Amino acid sequence: MRSIPTVTKNLLIVNIIAFIAMLVFKSKGVDLNDIFGLHFFMASDFHLYQFVTYMFMHGGWEHLFFNMFALWMFGCVVERTWGPKKFLFYYISCGLGAGLLQEVSQLVSLCVSTGLGLGEVFSLRQELAVALNAWTTVGASGAIYAILLAFGMIFPNERIFIFPLPIPIKAKWFVIFYVAVELFSALGTSNDNVAHFAHLGGMLFGFLMIRYWQRHPDSGSNYGRSKGQQFFDNLRGNWERRSHRDSEPQSRHEEPTHRETDEQYNVRKQREQDEIDVILDKIRKSGYDSLTKEEKRKLFDAGNKK
Repeated sequence: MRSIPTVTKNLLIVNIIAFIAMLVFKSKGVDLNDIFGLHFFMASDFHLYQFVTYMFMHGGWEHLFFNMFALWMFGCVVERTWGPKKFLFYYISCGLGAGLLQEVSQLVSLCVSTGLGLGEVFSLRQELAVALNAWTTVGASGAIYAILLAFGMIFPNERIFIFPLPIPIKAKWFVIFYVAVELFSALGTSNDNVAHFAHLGGMLFGFLMIRYWQRHPDSGSNYGRSKGQQFFDNLRGNWERRSHRDSEPQSRHEEPTHRETDEQYNVRKQREQDEIDVILDKIRKSGYDSLTKEEKRKLFDAGNKK
């Protein structure tokens, strides 16, 4: 747990505690999912606070496990990239967006299933209020899918292993596949009790937010240049370091025979940092495999100096 970034770790803890509390209270006849889950806005049990609390409640162990596993797997990298404040803002905002789109989809579903117009549905609000309590949404999936989207947009060419596929696939194709599955499921007729529109809502809000940050880099904190990329750089650095040890004799850098002035030192360091920034930008846009051997060597050498 020590290596997990602060916000991701706390989100994991809060979700697990909320689930355990739900089980304890359920054994005493109190349904926390009914209290804190997101009800349809026309239902009698709907409250505004549910737009926040619903994303910390879950329907079962499997639901909790897969959401928390994805949060740990992708959230750690995205939080290291953006920093805790930006990551938390993104997570909560996308969770709210997921809830909003779920409410809209339920309104459309109500109109379609009853054959009533929008005005007629609102006029029957009081009569339908109790029955509509059955529509309750719980789970962090909307925010989790937004985190998955963020990972795919920040590191589009990063290869990841997804069970049961035997080969790694690029993150961008993984995200596109999930969007297609959710869209097909949402528009399908299967009643699987899964809030597909909430998943799509989280991804939609996430996409719009990331595109805004990309066009206005000053509104965020060093988009795509923080410790998230270092996560992959360290993995590759360790691998290349071992490969160098096994296949090549280690070369020693000769110490300069003259001492640099402070000004010369600062100029040299700034030039080296500028070169690394250009390489990191290239990784973000085209992936690690797009680097030349010389660029890989510079990145490797820079990692060894830290």
